[in-house]
Amino acid sequence: MSQKQDNSISKLSHIHSITADFLEKKLKEKGLPEMVSSHGYILYQLNVNGKIKMGQLAQKINRDKSTTTVLVRKLEKEGLIMIESDSSDKRNKFISLSEKGKQYTNITSDLSANLLDTFYKGFSQEEKLLFIEFLSRIENNFQ
Repeated sequence: MSQKQDNSISKLSHIHSITADFLEKKLKEKGLPEMVSSHGYILYQLNVNGKIKMGQLAQKINRDKSTTTVLVRKLEKEGLIMIESDSSDKRNKFISLSEKGKQYTNITSDLSANLLDTFYKGFSQEEKLLFIEFLSRIENNFQ
């Protein structure tokens, strides 16, 4: 297949965009109009990892520290997360979910399940596993 015929990168970019739109629409329907998919991904990471350093969070969400800081401050303002300074080094900040943030992750887990149901509609379990394997290989090519 020639480069001219291979539009896989364009398709991945488009899928990223439409899934973000899907989630933002669903969040608005749930009464959370100020949230974007990046906020949800931060809350997901905190739910999975517990308390985490700002730099580690930035790495996990694939954003630079300044962008992560802006996103985190918005979540803190909404009362969804807590930020604490590292007692041994005040420059390091730890981020964790607040009680309100934990409740929010219950809402987002339902939305994620809905997203995945839509995403994999018509796929067999074997196809899903192959797809994830292929995506992982592509990801590893860039690391």
